[in-house]
Amino acid sequence: MPAEFGQFIMSQTSSGVLILSKNLSISDAIEALILVWEVSTAEEWVNQIMSIPF
Repeated sequence: MPAEFGQFIMSQTSSGVLILSKNLSISDAIEALILVWEVSTAEEWVNQIMSIPF
């Protein structure tokens, strides 16, 4: 997916992508998403991709 995302943002704008591991428990996924929401702004995520767990 990172390669495809890189191609996409060459011609488009993305609001950002978070990739959650399928092995992540629901509670850990929720905690990680809340952490991202609390410590960052939407503008910081434009054209960014991140995998969770970090």
